[in-house]
Amino acid sequence: MDNTSRMSGTINKQWFLYQEKEVFQDQRQKKLVLGIPNELEKGENRICLTPESVHILVSMGHEVLLQRGAGKHAYYGDAEYAEAGAMIVDSIGEVYTANVVLKATSVSVSDTTYMHDRQVILSPLKFCDMRKEAITGMMQKKVTAVGFDILKDAEGYYPVVRIMSEIAGNSAIMIASEYLNNSRGGKGIILGGVSGITPTEIVILGAGTLGEYAARTALGLGATVKVFDHSVERLRRLNEVLGQRVYTSVFHQPVLERALLSADVLIGAMRCFDNAPDSIVTEAQVKMMKKGAVIVDMSIDHGGCIETAGPTTHEKPVYTYEGVIHYCVPNVLSRVARTASIAYSNIFLPLLQDVGRQGGFTTAIRMNVGLREGVYLYNGILTKQVIADKFGLIARDIDLLIAVL
Repeated sequence: MDNTSRMSGTINKQWFLYQEKEVFQDQRQKKLVLGIPNELEKGENRICLTPESVHILVSMGHEVLLQRGAGKHAYYGDAEYAEAGAMIVDSIGEVYTANVVLKATSVSVSDTTYMHDRQVILSPLKFCDMRKEAITGMMQKKVTAVGFDILKDAEGYYPVVRIMSEIAGNSAIMIASEYLNNSRGGKGIILGGVSGITPTEIVILGAGTLGEYAARTALGLGATVKVFDHSVERLRRLNEVLGQRVYTSVFHQPVLERALLSADVLIGAMRCFDNAPDSIVTEAQVKMMKKGAVIVDMSIDHGGCIETAGPTTHEKPVYTYEGVIHYCVPNVLSRVARTASIAYSNIFLPLLQDVGRQGGFTTAIRMNVGLREGVYLYNGILTKQVIADKFGLIARDIDLLIAVL
């Protein structure tokens, strides 16, 4: 056989393999019907998909049902979504006819009344907001629920937590700066450093992503930063990524108390779970702080890490206790709803594209380990032991479930 014939045979074989692959992919491709509810009444201004992402999904053959006004406070109008190909609906019941619902708030008991059998729900998983009735309601309807704050990426990181923590870290310093002003009842100092004036002192509890970005922003303004954490390794890493030395310490109470005595701002940037101490900073330690100091507890939606911190709202974001201003809004990122919505969309768009290509969530959960990490209900079966322990329920291993179901 001459070279031309061999080359022709090779090309034909490659062409047939390509065609076979394309046919296989077309057979696996599944249309997703996505529902996005309007959650403004819950004080939530974010939305999980931007009009640009909706346009891409619709062009791939998927369908999007968006409740009227859902993107209003992120400054995305219904007309933008309609032009992108979304179907604008009036009621939440219509949204829940979708086979996949994306929520910016955690699932409530009332949400479960709209759900239907075998539906998929993507929402944040907040332990302090979670209600047993909501979990059992989804279990009865054999819902598959994905907590997008416990999703993992290919590198094993939590992409939603990381990007939201970046935004929250920046926001925490901006909030503190705002409430140090006289106009907000603060003691009238600028957050940062000015020639000839002692710089503002900021204490940050937690050296994770939120603490890192809070420290970056504060240092950029010229403030003095002190960071506390349980982990020496996280503190070491923080100094490395910041590119400069900041004061760091593990939680030795005498050291922490000395820092709080001179602090102008205290940022709570830790997650406290049921098996952790009730608080990192006690009421007695808060009373030691300077009058007019500002506390911003960014971990309040996970129970808080400061004893005197209690949830507030965007309408009434602060209260004063013993002369110390407390800002403790759980969904603080609703202050910067458009930025947070774009961040959400950057993560959910490729995820939903992959799910569609793989033939739906059942197959995607089998194939994608990171997505599987985010599943806490699989066809109505609880898969996270921490939730089971909290509510006295029974959890199953998801790896075993996907092998038999």
